[in-house]
Amino acid sequence: MIFKVYFQELKTEAPVREKTKTIFVKADSVREVRAKLAEHPYNIEFITPVDGAFLEYEQKNENYKVLEIG
Repeated sequence: MIFKVYFQELKTEAPVREKTKTIFVKADSVREVRAKLAEHPYNIEFITPVDGAFLEYEQKNENYKVLEIG
């Protein structure tokens, strides 16, 4: 499953909409996404599964790239 993760680049940053970034992560659950990103200094705001029409829409974006972390 693909998850869309909204985050700030540093854990010390307060969430500000204009600075929010997104990445896509392949994982089986939200818990697994958090575990995969634990080594990164991200302040994770929100994680949501992406599938169906929403996934098709995201895949059309030229910046769409799935981060596959072992």
